[in-house]
Amino acid sequence: MPTTLRFLFLALLTAFALSADAAADRGTVLIFGDSLTAGYGLDDPTTQAYPALLQEKVDAAGLPFRVINAGLSGETSAGGLRRIDWVMRQPVDVFVLELGGNDGLRGLPLATVKANLAAILDRVRAKNPDAALVVAGMRMPTSMGAYADAFFEIFAPLAAEYDATLIPFLLEGVGGDPAMNQADGIHPNIPGHVAVAETVWPIIEPVLRERAAARSS
Repeated sequence: MPTTLRFLFLALLTAFALSADAAADRGTVLIFGDSLTAGYGLDDPTTQAYPALLQEKVDAAGLPFRVINAGLSGETSAGGLRRIDWVMRQPVDVFVLELGGNDGLRGLPLATVKANLAAILDRVRAKNPDAALVVAGMRMPTSMGAYADAFFEIFAPLAAEYDATLIPFLLEGVGGDPAMNQADGIHPNIPGHVAVAETVWPIIEPVLRERAAARSS
Protein backbone atom coordinates (compact mmCIF):
# COMPACT_ATOMS: atom_id res chain seq x y z
CA MET A 1 0.00 0.00 0.00
CA PRO A 2 1.46 3.44 -0.92
CA THR A 3 2.54 5.56 2.02
CA THR A 4 -0.16 8.19 1.50
CA LEU A 5 -2.93 5.62 1.35
CA ARG A 6 -1.54 3.79 4.39
CA PHE A 7 -1.53 7.06 6.30
CA LEU A 8 -5.12 7.86 5.37
CA PHE A 9 -6.24 4.33 6.21
CA LEU A 10 -4.64 4.57 9.64
CA ALA A 11 -6.18 7.96 10.30
CA LEU A 12 -9.65 6.81 9.31
CA LEU A 13 -9.34 3.59 11.29
CA THR A 14 -8.26 5.49 14.38
CA ALA A 15 -11.09 8.00 14.05
CA PHE A 16 -13.59 5.15 13.69
CA ALA A 17 -12.25 3.41 16.79
CA LEU A 18 -12.44 6.62 18.81
CA SER A 19 -16.02 7.25 17.67
CA ALA A 20 -17.02 3.71 18.64
CA ASP A 21 -15.54 4.18 22.09
CA ALA A 22 -17.36 7.46 22.60
CA ALA A 23 -20.61 5.70 21.76
CA ALA A 24 -19.79 2.95 24.24
CA ASP A 25 -18.99 5.55 26.92
CA ARG A 26 -15.44 4.29 27.33
CA GLY A 27 -12.45 6.52 27.70
CA THR A 28 -9.66 6.42 25.17
CA VAL A 29 -5.95 5.81 25.58
CA LEU A 30 -4.17 6.74 22.36
CA ILE A 31 -0.63 5.44 21.90
CA PHE A 32 0.95 7.53 19.17
CA GLY A 33 4.20 6.08 17.96
CA ASP A 34 6.36 4.35 15.41
CA SER A 35 7.13 0.71 14.57
CA LEU A 36 7.69 -0.16 18.23
CA THR A 37 4.05 0.66 18.92
CA ALA A 38 2.76 -0.61 15.57
CA GLY A 39 4.22 -4.05 16.30
CA TYR A 40 6.46 -4.26 13.25
CA GLY A 41 7.41 -7.82 12.35
CA LEU A 42 4.84 -9.53 14.57
CA ASP A 43 2.43 -12.05 13.07
CA ASP A 44 -0.57 -10.28 14.60
CA PRO A 45 0.15 -6.84 16.06
CA THR A 46 -3.51 -6.44 17.00
CA THR A 47 -3.04 -9.07 19.70
CA GLN A 48 0.74 -9.28 20.20
CA ALA A 49 1.99 -5.68 20.25
CA TYR A 50 2.30 -4.00 23.63
CA PRO A 51 -0.78 -1.74 23.19
CA ALA A 52 -2.94 -4.87 22.83
CA LEU A 53 -1.28 -6.37 25.91
CA LEU A 54 -1.99 -3.16 27.81
CA GLN A 55 -5.64 -3.48 26.79
CA GLU A 56 -5.70 -6.90 28.45
CA LYS A 57 -4.36 -5.36 31.64
CA VAL A 58 -6.87 -2.51 31.45
CA ASP A 59 -9.73 -4.98 31.08
CA ALA A 60 -8.45 -7.19 33.89
CA ALA A 61 -8.29 -4.14 36.16
CA GLY A 62 -11.87 -3.24 35.30
CA LEU A 63 -10.94 0.19 33.97
CA PRO A 64 -13.27 1.79 31.40
CA PHE A 65 -10.77 2.50 28.63
CA ARG A 66 -9.99 1.38 25.11
CA VAL A 67 -6.32 1.37 24.13
CA ILE A 68 -5.88 2.52 20.55
CA ASN A 69 -2.72 1.65 18.67
CA ALA A 70 -1.78 4.65 16.52
CA GLY A 71 1.70 3.41 15.70
CA LEU A 72 3.07 3.79 12.19
CA SER A 73 6.23 1.99 11.13
CA GLY A 74 8.98 4.34 10.01
CA GLU A 75 7.40 7.36 11.68
CA THR A 76 9.63 10.26 12.69
CA SER A 77 8.77 13.15 14.96
CA ALA A 78 8.19 15.32 11.86
CA GLY A 79 5.88 12.69 10.38
CA GLY A 80 4.01 12.46 13.65
CA LEU A 81 3.54 16.21 13.68
CA ARG A 82 2.08 16.05 10.18
CA ARG A 83 -0.51 13.40 11.08
CA ILE A 84 -1.43 14.37 14.63
CA ASP A 85 -4.36 16.55 13.60
CA TRP A 86 -5.92 13.63 11.70
CA VAL A 87 -5.55 11.33 14.68
CA MET A 88 -6.94 13.83 17.17
CA ARG A 89 -10.32 14.16 15.50
CA GLN A 90 -12.07 12.61 18.51
CA PRO A 91 -11.67 13.17 22.27
CA VAL A 92 -8.78 11.44 24.02
CA ASP A 93 -8.45 10.87 27.76
CA VAL A 94 -4.83 9.71 27.86
CA PHE A 95 -2.26 10.44 25.14
CA VAL A 96 0.97 8.43 25.08
CA LEU A 97 3.74 9.88 22.90
CA GLU A 98 6.22 7.26 21.67
CA LEU A 99 8.28 8.93 18.97
CA GLY A 100 11.84 10.03 18.34
CA GLY A 101 13.60 6.70 17.89
CA ASN A 102 13.78 6.93 14.12
CA ASP A 103 15.04 10.50 14.37
CA GLY A 104 17.79 9.38 16.70
CA LEU A 105 18.88 6.48 14.53
CA ARG A 106 19.27 8.96 11.66
CA GLY A 107 21.26 11.35 13.83
CA LEU A 108 18.82 14.21 13.29
CA PRO A 109 19.41 17.47 15.20
CA LEU A 110 18.21 17.10 18.76
CA ALA A 111 16.71 20.58 18.87
CA THR A 112 14.52 19.68 15.90
CA VAL A 113 13.41 16.40 17.48
CA LYS A 114 12.46 18.07 20.74
CA ALA A 115 10.66 20.90 18.94
CA ASN A 116 8.59 18.41 16.93
CA LEU A 117 7.67 16.39 20.00
CA ALA A 118 6.73 19.55 21.87
CA ALA A 119 4.58 20.70 18.95
CA ILE A 120 2.74 17.37 18.98
CA LEU A 121 1.98 17.77 22.69
CA ASP A 122 0.87 21.36 22.09
CA ARG A 123 -1.66 20.21 19.49
CA VAL A 124 -2.94 17.42 21.72
CA ARG A 125 -3.41 19.82 24.59
CA ALA A 126 -5.13 22.37 22.35
CA LYS A 127 -7.64 19.73 21.23
CA ASN A 128 -8.03 18.03 24.62
CA PRO A 129 -6.99 20.41 27.44
CA ASP A 130 -7.88 17.88 30.14
CA ALA A 131 -6.14 14.88 28.57
CA ALA A 132 -3.42 13.22 30.61
CA LEU A 133 -0.11 13.17 28.77
CA VAL A 134 2.48 10.40 28.90
CA VAL A 135 5.93 10.62 27.30
CA ALA A 136 7.91 7.46 26.52
CA GLY A 137 11.66 7.89 26.75
CA MET A 138 14.01 6.23 24.29
CA ARG A 139 17.73 5.49 24.16
CA MET A 140 20.14 5.25 21.25
CA PRO A 141 22.92 2.65 20.91
CA THR A 142 25.94 3.54 23.00
CA SER A 143 28.00 3.35 19.82
CA MET A 144 26.54 6.76 18.94
CA GLY A 145 28.58 8.28 21.75
CA ALA A 146 27.74 11.74 23.04
CA TYR A 147 24.75 11.97 20.72
CA ALA A 148 23.17 8.98 22.46
CA ASP A 149 23.57 10.61 25.88
CA ALA A 150 22.13 13.91 24.68
CA PHE A 151 19.26 12.17 22.92
CA PHE A 152 18.18 10.40 26.11
CA GLU A 153 18.18 13.73 27.93
CA ILE A 154 15.39 15.07 25.70
CA PHE A 155 12.55 13.16 27.28
CA ALA A 156 12.52 13.90 31.02
CA PRO A 157 12.61 17.70 30.60
CA LEU A 158 9.94 17.44 27.89
CA ALA A 159 7.67 15.48 30.21
CA ALA A 160 8.28 17.94 33.04
CA GLU A 161 7.52 20.92 30.78
CA TYR A 162 4.12 19.48 29.87
CA ASP A 163 3.31 18.01 33.29
CA ALA A 164 3.33 14.61 31.61
CA THR A 165 3.97 11.23 33.16
CA LEU A 166 7.35 9.87 32.07
CA ILE A 167 8.15 6.32 31.02
CA PRO A 168 11.93 6.65 31.51
CA PHE A 169 12.87 4.06 28.87
CA LEU A 170 10.23 2.21 26.88
CA LEU A 171 12.57 -0.68 26.06
CA GLU A 172 13.88 -1.23 29.58
CA GLY A 173 15.17 -4.81 29.77
CA VAL A 174 14.45 -5.26 26.05
CA GLY A 175 16.83 -3.01 24.13
CA GLY A 176 20.07 -4.79 23.31
CA ASP A 177 18.86 -8.22 24.45
CA PRO A 178 18.81 -10.68 21.52
CA ALA A 179 16.28 -12.87 23.32
CA MET A 180 13.81 -9.98 23.39
CA ASN A 181 14.23 -8.78 19.83
CA GLN A 182 13.70 -9.89 16.28
CA ALA A 183 16.63 -10.70 14.01
CA ASP A 184 17.17 -7.01 13.21
CA GLY A 185 18.08 -6.35 16.85
CA ILE A 186 15.79 -3.30 16.90
CA HIS A 187 12.18 -4.44 17.03
CA PRO A 188 10.87 -6.44 19.99
CA ASN A 189 9.63 -9.97 19.42
CA ILE A 190 6.65 -11.39 21.31
CA PRO A 191 8.50 -11.76 24.66
CA GLY A 192 9.89 -8.28 24.09
CA HIS A 193 6.43 -6.78 23.72
CA VAL A 194 5.32 -8.61 26.86
CA ALA A 195 8.24 -7.00 28.68
CA VAL A 196 7.39 -3.55 27.29
CA ALA A 197 3.81 -3.91 28.53
CA GLU A 198 5.15 -4.89 31.96
CA THR A 199 7.31 -1.75 31.97
CA VAL A 200 4.52 0.57 30.89
CA TRP A 201 1.66 -0.78 33.00
CA PRO A 202 2.84 0.25 36.52
CA ILE A 203 3.46 3.75 35.20
CA ILE A 204 0.23 4.20 33.27
CA GLU A 205 -2.17 2.40 35.63
CA PRO A 206 -2.29 5.26 38.20
CA VAL A 207 -2.92 7.69 35.34
CA LEU A 208 -5.87 5.61 34.17
CA ARG A 209 -7.32 5.27 37.65
CA GLU A 210 -7.15 9.03 38.14
CA ARG A 211 -8.81 9.60 34.77
CA ALA A 212 -11.49 7.02 35.54
CA ALA A 213 -12.29 8.78 38.81
CA ALA A 214 -12.52 12.10 36.99
CA ARG A 215 -14.85 10.64 34.37
CA SER A 216 -17.20 9.24 37.01
CA SER A 217 -17.33 12.38 39.15
